[in-house]
Amino acid sequence: MELRNIAIIAHVDHGKTTLVDSMLYESGTLRKNERISERALDSGDIEKERGITILSKCTSIISGNTRINIVDTPGHADFGGEVERILDMVDGVIILVDAAEGPMPQTKFVLDKALRLGLRPIVVLNKIDRSDSRSSEVLDEVFDLFDSLGADDEQLDFPVLFASGRDGWATKDIDKPNHDLKPLFQLIIKHVPRPQGNSIHPFELLVSIQEVDPYLGRILTGRIYNGSVMEGDNITALNRDGKIIENGRINKLFSYSGLKRIPIPKASAGDIIAIAGFTKASVSHTLAAPDSIKPLKSQPIDPPTMSVIVSINDSPISGIEGTYVTSRVIGDRLIRESEHNVAISVTDSEKPGSYNVSGRGELQLGVLFETMRREGYEFSVSRPEIIERVNSLNGKREEPVEEILIDLDNDFVGIVVEGLSKRKSQLINMTPSGNEKTRLIFRAPSRGLIGYHGEFMTATRGTGVIHRIFCGYEPYFGEIHMRLSGVLVSISNGSAIPFALSNLEERGILFISPGDKVYNGMILGEHSRRNDLEVNPMRTKQLTNIRAAGKDEAIKLSPPKKFSLESAIAYIADDELVEVTPRSIRLRKHLLDPNDRKRALREKKTKPT
Repeated sequence: MELRNIAIIAHVDHGKTTLVDSMLYESGTLRKNERISERALDSGDIEKERGITILSKCTSIISGNTRINIVDTPGHADFGGEVERILDMVDGVIILVDAAEGPMPQTKFVLDKALRLGLRPIVVLNKIDRSDSRSSEVLDEVFDLFDSLGADDEQLDFPVLFASGRDGWATKDIDKPNHDLKPLFQLIIKHVPRPQGNSIHPFELLVSIQEVDPYLGRILTGRIYNGSVMEGDNITALNRDGKIIENGRINKLFSYSGLKRIPIPKASAGDIIAIAGFTKASVSHTLAAPDSIKPLKSQPIDPPTMSVIVSINDSPISGIEGTYVTSRVIGDRLIRESEHNVAISVTDSEKPGSYNVSGRGELQLGVLFETMRREGYEFSVSRPEIIERVNSLNGKREEPVEEILIDLDNDFVGIVVEGLSKRKSQLINMTPSGNEKTRLIFRAPSRGLIGYHGEFMTATRGTGVIHRIFCGYEPYFGEIHMRLSGVLVSISNGSAIPFALSNLEERGILFISPGDKVYNGMILGEHSRRNDLEVNPMRTKQLTNIRAAGKDEAIKLSPPKKFSLESAIAYIADDELVEVTPRSIRLRKHLLDPNDRKRALREKKTKPT
């Protein structure tokens, strides 16, 4: 049987996973009446809730006498590491572009990676049936993007299909709509080259995806570059430097079919397979025959740009809601994450029992911590810090910079430009995008974008769309003033009382409700002024022997402001922490005792700059 290995890459929400679902139905891999979730490959709870792909996943279909292995990839910039590591597995890519939105920041990122590997993409203009589709203009924009990224003549001569992934059809001629995806299958078989490799040579596989099975343990997925392998074979795991990680035996060998892993007795060069039987080998490692000493070359991964400190939760109410609360088990969980997620790194912090966790952005770190809290972990997280570097040539300080693409109503352009300008952002381009909307492109320091998403949604009344993509390092932009308001800080331990909260509403926006547990140093709300204010959420009404003529009115409070995990992490200041438990997200001061906070503030003011 013929074999083709492809990846589907695109910007978030351009329809990758939906197209893969339609390909599974079209090929007969899934029955039309088979009950699955809305997007078959988005199997994680957080993926389903947020409607995004977080982890790369493999599947395969049969078209005629050809097996097509397909890798579905994330479209959000924070999970770009998932895209980078799987491109080594494939011989071709489908670059999916929304026929209305056109190329977006992540489109540029993933296409650049594919072109550098010498891959010849297939361009699919998806959602061609949208009322605001502008296929001709978008196709010109795609060609310009290829050209600007340095595509060679062969890559510039890319084939194009027009499709509706949701409805399951594709066509070469936009004026001749089709009813199935056969043109796509035929183009993949014709355009994507057969996998290279020699089945006679010693076995070599590069691990690109790692999963954990409750029964089989660690499962490693990758492509066989050379040789063949059978269940029961003894093989060696090598790191990038050629050092032996472990020697193991293949307990189980799998290939992919639809949504399932299928046990197979043997596989050979070109196959994408999954292997069970190793305990230490991980992503970017080479699995090879025992006599092999040379690892396969893996693609370099862009470095993390943001870090936080994760430590134990030492608040007065710690350990009540969580199962895993010690620094050792928290550290073990973080290290396991870094082993299979190449965009996450974990190192020991200066403070004993705490860890520096680095990643691509607030969303990626937020998803990691949300996953941990659902698993029963309880911990504290500091405010994110940008990872800077020193230019080796001129010794100057540099920081990560991002390109921002914004689509919004014309009425909100002024307030957004003003807000981003305060965060040291530079407006690169502003163009009308029809229907009284404008597209803005900025270049901004990543440091200035921490916590901006909530401000942006408020400024555009929830109608704006913002996309970000890391684009390199530039000289330090200077000081940026972030949060301009102080916070309301509790000086009491116990449960919040309605009477006290009704008085505190005059001072700012509350984050808690009556009856919520509070403690000394916990943040209860946002102060309406710049300074922090210490308050008593347990203050009761003074009792007298004189009754009012009227009846006491029932206390009515405004709904409290609730934070998602990533918005809470982005909100806090340098001297604050987010307390994360399986049931709660609380904000607190790093130093709980008010005297300690005053002492630290005095030391900060007297410290020479």
